[in-house]
Amino acid sequence: MSRLKQNQNIDSLIQGIETIIEDRCSLSDKDLLILNEALNLLKNLRKKKGKTNEQILHAVVEIVVLFSKFFIDSDEMPQ
Repeated sequence: MSRLKQNQNIDSLIQGIETIIEDRCSLSDKDLLILNEALNLLKNLRKKKGKTNEQILHAVVEIVVLFSKFFIDSDEMPQ
């Protein structure tokens, strides 16, 4: 994948997370912390120049772990 496409994907994820955070009425404080942590990882990844594929992959794995926590914890909440 080209660097331009990678940066576009990162930007899209950042924008999506920011939109979710803005509409936080249904988010718990724990959910908000998880989303902010993922957002910070993405912004740091976006700023890095000369990032290797390994660095990108490592950041993506961290973000997927955070998203997993977000969705699993959300599913366990009583409705």
